[in-house]
Order: sequence, then C-alpha cells, then structure tokens
Amino acid sequence: MDTPLDVRNGIFLAPFHPLNEDPTEAIHRDLELITHLDRLGYEEAWIGEHHSAGFEIISSPELFIAAAAERTKRIRLGTGVVSLPYHHPLTVANRIIQLDHMTRGRVMFGAGPGLLPSDAFMLGIPVVKQRARMAESLDVILRLFKGEVVTEKTEWYELRNARAHLLPYTVPHPEVCVASTITPSGGRLAGTYGLGMLCVAATTIEGYDVLGTNWQIACERAAERGATMDRNRLRLVGPVHIAETREQARKNVGFGLAKWIDYFTTFNPTAAGSDLTADDPISAMIESGRAVIGTPADAIAQLTRLQEQSGGFGCFLQLAHNWADWEETKRSYELWARYVTPHFRGASANRDASLRWTRANIDEFMGAAMSAAQQMFMQHADEEAAKEAARTTATGTEDRRGSR
Repeated sequence: MDTPLDVRNGIFLAPFHPLNEDPTEAIHRDLELITHLDRLGYEEAWIGEHHSAGFEIISSPELFIAAAAERTKRIRLGTGVVSLPYHHPLTVANRIIQLDHMTRGRVMFGAGPGLLPSDAFMLGIPVVKQRARMAESLDVILRLFKGEVVTEKTEWYELRNARAHLLPYTVPHPEVCVASTITPSGGRLAGTYGLGMLCVAATTIEGYDVLGTNWQIACERAAERGATMDRNRLRLVGPVHIAETREQARKNVGFGLAKWIDYFTTFNPTAAGSDLTADDPISAMIESGRAVIGTPADAIAQLTRLQEQSGGFGCFLQLAHNWADWEETKRSYELWARYVTPHFRGASANRDASLRWTRANIDEFMGAAMSAAQQMFMQHADEEAAKEAARTTATGTEDRRGSR
C-alpha cells in the first residue's frame, strides 16, 4: 500500500434533513456545523446540490459556501457537487472563479452528472445523457479556467467567443474533483484531466469493491498522457457517528437513523435485502462496513481498512447525516478531532517516545532528584548551623563587652 503523507479530515454535507424539522433552522445549523469544524481543525467541507425529494435542501452550494466562508478562517469549501448537466458551463465557470476570489483561494470545485433522477426529470434531462453531458461541460469549464476563448455548440448548450471575464485567484485554478460512485466514469475523467476524485460511495459494499479498480482506471488514463495520479487528491466518503462507548453511539443514532434509511432507500433500488433493511440495521451497517457507529477506535479501524482496500488516499470525508441530535453530532466530530486525527498523523509520536524514554530511565532520574533534594536539606542545615554559630559568637562578644 502506498500510504499517503497525511490523512486530511472533512465532511460531505448533502445535507440530509428530515421533513419534521424546520428547514430554515436546519440550514443555519449546517452553517454552524461548518464553523464548529473550522474551530476543530477540519480541513475540508463539501456541500451538495439537489432540487427535489425534500431532504437534501441545499440547491446552491455556491451560495452556501459564500456564507460559510464569511464565518470561517481556514477550512476549505468545495461544491459537492455541481451537477453540470443542470447548468450552462460558462455560468458555472464564472461562479466558481468568483468564489475563488471571494474566499481568497479556499474554494474547491467538485463536479458530477447529478445524483437524483427526480432532479433530471423536472429539468427535462434524459438520465442516460447525464454523464456524457457532464464530460462535455467539464472540458469547457477547464478551458475557461485557463483563460481560453471557447466557441462550441452541442445539443444542449452553445458558446460564442466565450471567455471568463475574471481569471481565477488560485493559480492555475481551484482544485477540481469529480464524483465517483460505482461506474468507471469518474475515474476516466479524473485520469484524462488530472483531477481529484470524490468517492461518495466508498464504504458501501459495491463502492468499496471498486475503490482500487476505479483508481486504476484513472491511473491508466493519466499514463496515456504521460502523467501520474496523486493519491492525496483521492477523497473517500462514509457515514460515521462516534461516542465514548459503542453502546452510547448506538443510543445516539436512534434519534434520526430510521428517517435517513427511509429516505436513502428511496433512491437505491438494491436496498431491499441489504444492510439498510435488516431487522437490526445498526449492526448490519457496522458489519457490512457501510458505517462506523461506535468509538474512535472503530473509526481508526475503518480508515485502516479503507487504506488497505484503496491503496491509500488523502482525505476522509464524514457523510453528514443527522442520525444523532445536535449536541451528540457535534460531540462526534470533536471526538474524531481529539482521537482519530492524531492517530494517523502521529501527532503524539514524540510525546509517546518522550514518555517511554522517561519511564525507561526513571530510576536514574528519581535517584538524581532525591540526591539533589537531600543535598538541599544538608545545605540548608549547614547554613542554619552557620547562622546559629554566628549568632552565638556575636552574643558572646556582646557579653564580654558588657562586662567591661
């Protein structure tokens, strides 16, 4: 396995909000979550685009990112993803470039074909054409990012001497990632253009099985143009909720897991008979590897498993899901930052070495400390004796003077 230099941490915020909650408060809570993660040192947050079904209620990741950027200091913010067949490529390029300037380089551009078939249906887009249209649009957007003038006409858009009137703030342009699920389309595009990959189904049985395959496809496409892929730009997505104990984690997700499963299975025709529809879905999701519902140690085991399967990756994105109530949700992200992140970064390696060295030599150190303390006692006693002798001498001298 080619172990990455670092494992960055972030979230993939679709988001998932059950219909019995106020949507206004839900959106503002999402913004609060991003600020919470920024304070905890998370590096990335990716925000989705959806237009139907009521759960995933952010329809413009760019608007959300603009607001989140004003509330945060260092976390990078990505579109996760812009569904390219839904938009004219020139307007997408201009929006991302504007965000690149507004965030001073903290924006990332994630692109995909569109996930919910109900979105495509409302827009009159044939689902079978979504991936091809995404590839057409992405090619144009990358050319516009480079400052090229583009004239092109397809069955669904036209550009006439089109150019982005601003060049990106980031040189040469913001980082670009493509969504990758089960099919090879994401890997093909990533390798062709040298882009990052967002493996949004990395922990599902189907997505896990093709992690190495899709990355290999990307590497083969890159090799055809004499380039290599960078594993640090490979991002894996999976659901997580952790607590101090496994029992507490299971209790916490009882708040909202059933609602999430009910929604999620709506768009998954293979859900019947899967872990999501088991009599005990929590145990089944843990056993299948789909989710971590447990402790920081369980999260560490999941990332280790994913590294071995994928060959190495650069960033793990926790799928934001609202399985637990708000306070327990924030606590889960905090526990990750306190215990999971430092494990993979070796943040306490020197601390551990220092403690082991101290313990190995403690007899010598404590002997020296006790000897130093004894010497201090002896020094103090000698000084006090000298003072007493001096006082005695002075008293005798005064007595002799008085007797004269």
